[in-house]
This record gives sequence, structure tokens and C-alpha cells, in this order.
Amino acid sequence: MQTDMLLAVAEALSQRPRGGGVVVGYGTEEELNRFAADPSWNLHLPGHPAEVRQVILEAAHRGERAYVHVTAEANAEPRGATEGFERVRDGRAGVVLAVGAGLDPVLRATAGLDLTVLYARTLRPFDAIGLRTAVLAADHADVVLVEPGSTRTTACHVASTLVHVPHRLLALDGAGRLGEEEIGRAVRDFLR
Repeated sequence: MQTDMLLAVAEALSQRPRGGGVVVGYGTEEELNRFAADPSWNLHLPGHPAEVRQVILEAAHRGERAYVHVTAEANAEPRGATEGFERVRDGRAGVVLAVGAGLDPVLRATAGLDLTVLYARTLRPFDAIGLRTAVLAADHADVVLVEPGSTRTTACHVASTLVHVPHRLLALDGAGRLGEEEIGRAVRDFLR
């Protein structure tokens, strides 16, 4: 999939209108963390080549300052959500927010668990309403965050979104280095 993700970047960049501040980064967590720490940039982490094309073209058309983080990994299928977090699976025991190409491993790692799984290909702007709605619908306000870079910035968004909701948060960063077994074990150990 590595080639497909990079081909999608090249294709989208050749089609985008001039202007706008779209920056594409490939694979390095340090660069992702640097842009995540700067609130003046929108942050996109598409998990499929089709999403890469769509995110780059939409960001360029809107003229937004956008950082698009692309990894070698990709989900098997593109997701259709254009804004906000997409609800992929419903459950009652808690909520998992899977970012970018981390979705497929999260779905396999949590198969059989009664969890709501949300998919994010955009972290900023942050979909506070989507997260809050999913957490309030669950029996337990337990949130697991799985993303490729440092979870510090996103964990802060989760905390401010749920500031009036007593909750627990498990942040698994560097998800590309974690296998399905490690994700599954961490989630199972975290659940009540």
C-alpha cells in the first residue's frame, strides 16, 4: 500500500488549485507532532489512498492551512465521512477513537468487544460533538485513543470535550508500532 498512498499524494497535488497552504508529510512522527502542536494548522490523517486525494483537494479548494500526514499503512476500504468522526461500530462498554490507518487494526483488535468505534481522518478541527455524543451513549465513559503520533494534543481535545463528563482515557500513541495483539490487550486491560 505504500506506493498507493504516495501515488495518491502525487495525483492530488497535481490537481489542486494554486494557493492554499497544504503541506504533506510522510511517515515521520516528529513532523506530525510539530504540526499537531500548532493550532493554526488543520490536521488530516487519511487512512486510504482515496481519502488522501479527497482531503488534499478539499483543503486546497477551501484555502486552508492544512497538514496532511500520510503513512505507508492503509485501511482496506476508504471511509465516506467528509467532516467529523465516522461511527464505524456501535457498542455500550466504551468508545475507541481510531485515527487514520489505525482503523483496521483497531477493528480486528477489538472484534467481539461491545465498543463504539469512531474513525477520524481529521483531528483538527476536532469533532467534539461526535465524540461527546458517542461517549454519552455508552454505559461507561471510557475512551481509548489510537493514533500514529503523540496523543498529547488529541488527549487534550478529548479532555476539554469531556470536561463535564467524568471519564477515563487510555491514549495509545505511535499506533503504527503497536500490533493488533498489543492494542487488544491494552483495551481489554483498560475496560471495566
